[in-house]
Amino acid sequence: MADNAEKDKKDNSFMMKLATLIVDKRKGFYLIFIVLCIFCVLSMNRVKVNNDLTTYLPDTTETRRGLDLMDSEFTTYGSARILICNVTFDEAQKLADQVEEMDGVRHHLIDVLDPWDEFNVVVFQRLAKQAMEEIYAAGHIPIIAGGTGFYIQALVNDIDFTENDSDTGYREELECLAAEKGASCLHDMLKEVDPESAETIHENNVKRVIRALEFYKKTGTKISEHNEAERQKESPYNFAYYVLNMDRERLYQRIDLRVDLMMKNGLLAEVEKLKEMGCTREMVSMQGLGYKEILDALDGTISLDEAVYIIKRDTRHFAKRQLTWFKREKEVTWVDQGNFDFDREKILAWMLKDLQDRGIVIK
Repeated sequence: MADNAEKDKKDNSFMMKLATLIVDKRKGFYLIFIVLCIFCVLSMNRVKVNNDLTTYLPDTTETRRGLDLMDSEFTTYGSARILICNVTFDEAQKLADQVEEMDGVRHHLIDVLDPWDEFNVVVFQRLAKQAMEEIYAAGHIPIIAGGTGFYIQALVNDIDFTENDSDTGYREELECLAAEKGASCLHDMLKEVDPESAETIHENNVKRVIRALEFYKKTGTKISEHNEAERQKESPYNFAYYVLNMDRERLYQRIDLRVDLMMKNGLLAEVEKLKEMGCTREMVSMQGLGYKEILDALDGTISLDEAVYIIKRDTRHFAKRQLTWFKREKEVTWVDQGNFDFDREKILAWMLKDLQDRGIVIK
């Protein structure tokens, strides 16, 4: 107790001496304060403040590398920095490449459906028309990019998909037949009544096969004839229809490389995630090229190597059917990329000149 009292006494004595000094020498302290203020004012403009703490990061860190990449790629005055958590530098690089491909142009009909939603040409036509109205309202010209010829045709020719009352009993009968005897059984039935449709509709596209059979049963008319009549309708749009083409060998090489890239970018993990979410092969979203084959591999019916081989093979077959379809389209302008040395800028310049000559865009 005595020691504590002595310590408190010493502390109080020191504070009293300091306070007394400041009071007695207050004019001197005022002078020091004024001198310091003048010095601060005069030197204020000579002091550089660095608010960017990232400049102190070592060049080898992922954060520094990522920021340098953004600075080199996005050099406009209106650039933006996109910060993404929990990704590696390589994954961020892939995302940067995808953003670069979009080149600041808004892309429509992306991430508008859940994997379990139904999707068909009627839904596509409705959503695409809505997007086109938005684009026109903004004073721009829509660009339809994609490779499904029937969907493009449905949009540019404004095909009427109005149907009479469906025969649900017949549809259910066909669905049961497909489940029992397989998709090839239905496709054989279609070959007998409408060989033209059977040639363009793949047997695995059970929904379209059933619709074609339904249409024939209800109307007595081939759906291929109905579609051909719709094709002859005059389009409500002033449009240009370009099909980019290349020699078959190079095309198939590109397809194989693309499938390899899909696998490298996580197709397997994506399908695993979709399966965990409850997605099944009966869903439209899981019937696309790549998804159903990876599902088979996950289920153990085929190996992963076999799945990749089948994806490549069936994609090549699909590309061949696409070319056959486009050759029947009277509005198509074929663009052989080899004539432009596969230079996208040259192809774009030629297209713009062609669009100007047609009066679709103004010089």
